Amino acid sequence: MSVIESGWRPGLGWHGRYLWIDLEAERGEPIPIGAPVLRAYVGGVGLGVWLLHRHTPDGVDPLSPAAPLVIAFSPLVGSPLTTTAKFAVLCKSPLTERLNDGLCSSTFALAGKRTGFDALVITGRAAAASLLVVEEEDVRIEPAGALWGLPTDLAERRLGEMMPADAASLVIGPAGERMVRYATASHAGRHLGRGGTGAVLGSKNLKAIVVRGGRHVSAAEPAALGRLARQLQRAATGPATEKYRRLGTMANVELLDRLGVLPQRNFTGTDGGHGLSSDRLTRGALESRYQVVRGTCAACNVACEHRLVEPHRQGDGGVRMEYENLYALGPLCGIDAPEVVREASRRCDRLGLDTISAGVTIALAMTCNERRWWDGGALRFGAADALLDVLERIAAREGVGAMLAEGSRRFAARVGHDAPSMAAEIKGLELPGFEPRAMQHLALGMAVSARGADHNRSGAYEVDLGGDVDRLSISPAAAARVASSEDDAALYDSLILCKFIRRAVGRAARPTMARMLQHVTGMQWRADDLQRVAGRIATARRWFNVRQGATAGEDTLPERFFVESIRVGSRAVRIDRSAFRRSVEAYYEWRGWGPDGVPRLEQVEDLRIEPFRAVEGKGVERP
Repeated sequence: MSVIESGWRPGLGWHGRYLWIDLEAERGEPIPIGAPVLRAYVGGVGLGVWLLHRHTPDGVDPLSPAAPLVIAFSPLVGSPLTTTAKFAVLCKSPLTERLNDGLCSSTFALAGKRTGFDALVITGRAAAASLLVVEEEDVRIEPAGALWGLPTDLAERRLGEMMPADAASLVIGPAGERMVRYATASHAGRHLGRGGTGAVLGSKNLKAIVVRGGRHVSAAEPAALGRLARQLQRAATGPATEKYRRLGTMANVELLDRLGVLPQRNFTGTDGGHGLSSDRLTRGALESRYQVVRGTCAACNVACEHRLVEPHRQGDGGVRMEYENLYALGPLCGIDAPEVVREASRRCDRLGLDTISAGVTIALAMTCNERRWWDGGALRFGAADALLDVLERIAAREGVGAMLAEGSRRFAARVGHDAPSMAAEIKGLELPGFEPRAMQHLALGMAVSARGADHNRSGAYEVDLGGDVDRLSISPAAAARVASSEDDAALYDSLILCKFIRRAVGRAARPTMARMLQHVTGMQWRADDLQRVAGRIATARRWFNVRQGATAGEDTLPERFFVESIRVGSRAVRIDRSAFRRSVEAYYEWRGWGPDGVPRLEQVEDLRIEPFRAVEGKGVERP
């Protein structure tokens, strides 16, 4: 037994195998995962990107049967550590045609891990609308015709009535069925929102994936793990998470507006010069209108979920509200009416639409319509009825919604004129609710991210908001800060821990993570081991995109952020193009990649990826 493997055996944290499911053959095959790979990638997005490499042909159409969808768990799932009931889903994005990795919380992670696998890899296409049911000793495809067309909440409720109580399901809505390129997948009112995971499921004729099992893993050092879990639980109910527990991310509207970061009307300003009142969308304003009901994910004591419920309205379960919903369906579309934003969010959740991509794409359409580049009828900034109507049309791919269902980059290309320069996207993924010119470290983090415009994979917004840097300028010195924040996020997403407890974990995050893994798996871990894991994940993500055709030219921002200024306080701000490009190159250097952003041969060899070989065009074989 090697040093790497000493102290670990299957059943300590990991099961040591994954399940490859071929929908066309209607069968599943257990495939072992060796200890060196588990140590190299841990779980979650790390293990998921390793599996995605192994099963994804170069240049594959993301909506073809050959394109895999990966669901990956982690060694901490099922442990007493708070916030660990999470799972990752990875695919080649139909929106960006690059890597897509998302996270979701609650009982699906627990039930999925109990199937006895560390991950599921799904390829092929079912013959008709189907459910994929994965149980401990059984994989089967069942008809889903009676569920097809149902919104996400109703579909999951019906499945709850059909399946045993210990089963959990991941479902898509009408948008996923029609392969809207930013369709979501949902579990327990939580959504894998970005990049089109729901469209990939729809392309495989899967309305839902249901998991159930009774195989449990144990911990190598249960007493030590219990002590650490109690320490973390106390910290996670203290001041470090008070903001999320008491206010939720809705509180960011007021903070980011004050800092000049809240985008309005398709990123044409942040200073309120459009006649909008963000005060109507603050946490306090929403509390005065709605009852705010708090909730929590499974195995979590932070309780950050906040739902807006209509008072005295019988049967109203409320709408889960986050900052990104408020930004994208509110000020970005010229709307400050809370009842409109709440209803738009409700429709996105039920239809299975990513609120960010939907809002950003609609805001672009409003720009194009007002500038007479395209006929969008009533779709103009501030037009509440038109906003609500077009969400339904997008999910149905009906009328103008058919173009908008393709996402902002493809929509802009179809419109022509100057629409591509007005599309707020990076690598095809629409921007979250932070003005890049006012948060330039985050701008760099999103530009170099394998996923594109995503603040959760970079985390560099914390650099900008920390007060230690000038967030209104960029220089090559930013590269190390951006890469370090990206590494931190990769570790949280691979163990998997919720990032909302990062302040509870404290500055000694990596030694604490190393202790978690050691107590669970029995392997010896140090903080520098985890640094190597994080760097390997970053390189694996990059190499996946290179295999799919990515170039260094994609690591940039929309043109207008380099040439158009906005006012932040007394300053007129834009992003200096040459300084930004030097910062991108400094990021490559920090990663050890070549000047073209391509990982070096020795780094690729360190990824431990042995791609499967096609067999008669039907699938893959094990090495």
